[in-house]
Amino acid sequence: MNEVLFHFNHITVTSWKLVGYLGVFLFTSRWFVQLYASRKLKRVHMPIEFWWLSVSGSILLLLYFTFGKNDSVGVMSNLFPMFVSVYNLFLELSHRRSTQTANIDSE
Repeated sequence: MNEVLFHFNHITVTSWKLVGYLGVFLFTSRWFVQLYASRKLKRVHMPIEFWWLSVSGSILLLLYFTFGKNDSVGVMSNLFPMFVSVYNLFLELSHRRSTQTANIDSE
């Protein structure tokens, strides 16, 4: 996957770079999702999509830094945020599940 796909403005693009670019796009887009949700509710809000984008972006960036670049600094800078995002996603899904169970039990 390290073979050159094309050149764009003096940038050599490989398949691994496309994985990295997609990871950066997903990881960055989570802030626009959070901004939109907060503006809509007129209060700070972290929607579940924020955590899904964080996890998917981190996974792609970890793949890029591990296999495409072999860069331990990139791996370390994405590994911890991924664990935090997975934990927060787990908490949110657990909370939703317990809320649904409580609503069913009260009916």
